[in-house]
Amino acid sequence: VQLQASGGGLVQAGGSLRLSCAASGRTFSRDAIGWFRQAPGKEREFVAAISWSSSTYYAESVKGRFTISRDNAKNTVYLQMSSLKPDDTAVYYCAGGRFSGSASGYDYWGQGTQVTVSS
Repeated sequence: VQLQASGGGLVQAGGSLRLSCAASGRTFSRDAIGWFRQAPGKEREFVAAISWSSSTYYAESVKGRFTISRDNAKNTVYLQMSSLKPDDTAVYYCAGGRFSGSASGYDYWGQGTQVTVSS
């Protein structure tokens, strides 16, 4: 499965963005999909995950501001980000595999999409 992340950009603090993670190659309807991010000089960190049955799991830092969802018919997972803060600035990656908050649980990764939040 290949994943393609898109939707990043430059937004002011308090604004919103929606990231998309589209899969190709085969359906990912039985896989969990996770979003991770990596800011300059920092380690990659977990953001949110959604299971094949649409259970969700969020990092504390984004809970209540970000919403993850999936459309299996479109083979796409979304990350709706609201009330964005400068600390949310990072390259965002999507990954497929086991429902987990750890990067080691995911078997395949997409390329990243840059999100920049200005103050």
